[in-house]
Amino acid sequence: MSIEPHKPIADYVAANARLDADAMLKPFAADAVFLDNGKRFEGHNQIRKLFEEEVIAVKAIFTPDTIRNENGQIVVEGPAHGNFPGSPLRFTYRFTLQADEIRTLEVTL
Repeated sequence: MSIEPHKPIADYVAANARLDADAMLKPFAADAVFLDNGKRFEGHNQIRKLFEEEVIAVKAIFTPDTIRNENGQIVVEGPAHGNFPGSPLRFTYRFTLQADEIRTLEVTL
C-alpha cells in the first residue's frame, strides 16, 4: 500500500520494515507521545527504548493495508508479524502530524 502523501508515516513504516530504530525515531517530534496499548512513552529517549525492547527485540514489522483520515488523524491499519505470541496481530495506528513530524501515535489492537 502506498502512504506517500504522509511522508513521516511512510518513513516510519519503511524504517520499521528494516527494524532500524534510528530511522524509526527520525519522523517523531522531539517531544512526541507514543501510546502503545495503554502504555505512554514521551520524547525520543522513551520512544527509542520502546522500539528497542518491544519492536526490534521481537522483530515486529507492521504492514499497513488501509489508510484514512479520521477526525484530524491519519488512521493506518494492518497486521504486524514477528516473534511474539499470536503473530500476526492486526493493529490500528492513529497518527497526529504537525509540521511534517509525528506528534502523537496511538497503537491499539
